[in-house]
Amino acid sequence: MSATFLGMPGNFPKNAAKAVHNSQLRYNLRKATHTIRGKRANVVGELPDWQELRAAGKAIKDHTLRNLDRYLIQLEEAVTRAGGTVHWARDAAEANAIVAGLVKATGETEVVKVKSMATQEIELNQALAEQGITAYETDLAELIVQLGDDFPSHILVPAIHRNRSEIREIFLEKMPKVPPHLTDDPPALAEAARLHLRERFLKSKVAISGANFMVAETGTLVVLESEGNGRMCLTLPETLISVVGIEKLLPSWRDLEVFLQLLPRSSTGERMNPYTSMWTGAVEGQDFHLVLLDNGRTDVLADEVGRQALRCIRCSACLNVCPVYERAGGHAYGSVYPGPIGAILTPQLRGMSSDLDASLPFASSLCGACYEVCPVAIDIPEVLVDLRAKAPHAAAERAGMKVAGWILNDHERLAKAQRAASRLRGLIPKRLPGPMSAWTDTRDMPEIPEESFRDWWERNERA
Repeated sequence: MSATFLGMPGNFPKNAAKAVHNSQLRYNLRKATHTIRGKRANVVGELPDWQELRAAGKAIKDHTLRNLDRYLIQLEEAVTRAGGTVHWARDAAEANAIVAGLVKATGETEVVKVKSMATQEIELNQALAEQGITAYETDLAELIVQLGDDFPSHILVPAIHRNRSEIREIFLEKMPKVPPHLTDDPPALAEAARLHLRERFLKSKVAISGANFMVAETGTLVVLESEGNGRMCLTLPETLISVVGIEKLLPSWRDLEVFLQLLPRSSTGERMNPYTSMWTGAVEGQDFHLVLLDNGRTDVLADEVGRQALRCIRCSACLNVCPVYERAGGHAYGSVYPGPIGAILTPQLRGMSSDLDASLPFASSLCGACYEVCPVAIDIPEVLVDLRAKAPHAAAERAGMKVAGWILNDHERLAKAQRAASRLRGLIPKRLPGPMSAWTDTRDMPEIPEESFRDWWERNERA
């Protein structure tokens, strides 16, 4: 892709204002999210111990994060014993340099990829392209996004913003050897993609993946998927490079069992995903490299409130119930992580120095639906409120809050302010002027009563 997420202009309100006028986008989002939401509700409802499973997932993740240093060393030792090589990447630049160096060492100029949020986060495809290496996405939705020179807009279904007709046009324009009579029937589109990818699978010598989980006690990596492309990438190439965030760690196989129940139900609404691939070190002569990615995660871990975002297992359940995401779509967030989880994870990983990142904690109605469906009980509204307090605020807003704090901190000052507001109620405009106008652009100014409750109470008590 020629553009990058980091280069997206504007901030969330501006991006969302543009997106909500796209009726096709809103239709696509509503249809897809409601379908996935319904499937999830059905399979979760089958389990009488779902809340216990959820609590177990939260406890396992919290324990792992508290002891992350110890488990990472245990993982490295286990992978090394199994014939793999572990690399540590402090940030995106280091990770991209490591991967590019490993690919160049093989002499290859093309790689196939399994769907990976971590490689999207560090913009690996662009970094490889700068080194003369072409990365081919093999996940169907990621392939659609790549061929369309587009951005992913959903964690689970990156091309959720595209309908079948749009996908057909992309295939006809960008995919070689596609029959001109291709229809927009899903089986026909899937068959076209299958034929296109099969050649890539068979001739590629290097593959790049992420991982849903890493098991510290054995050094095993785990990928859950629905199409089978991941298994082809993981087994056929001679060299496998896995780029994985350090928070994807689990202590033991026993812990993995919990998440193999939580993730499929929360993501695709299935009791079990079609393909679960696991590998430990170098398998059957394959050269295996594991790149452990920090890229801001240790900074997130240091935040007592925000660190719970690292429990995320990238299921996307929070996106599918979020009223803001359903209307604005994923591109408005300007990040590989859209929706509620992106609104708390991206500002912590990237900081809030840009207008876009500073606006993300406000991309929520705080309705709490995201917390209710999160399989690892991340209290997203709590983190959002905490980040809002830390975000940069305009001088007028800071001054207004200081004045409000001064008034609300003393009951006599508050009573005087209420009486003054009641007397001047006819002069207060429906739309506030100057820097305060943004507040009333999206809200109605509340009616000010003729008499405050305090005065009404005192008058009636005397009577």
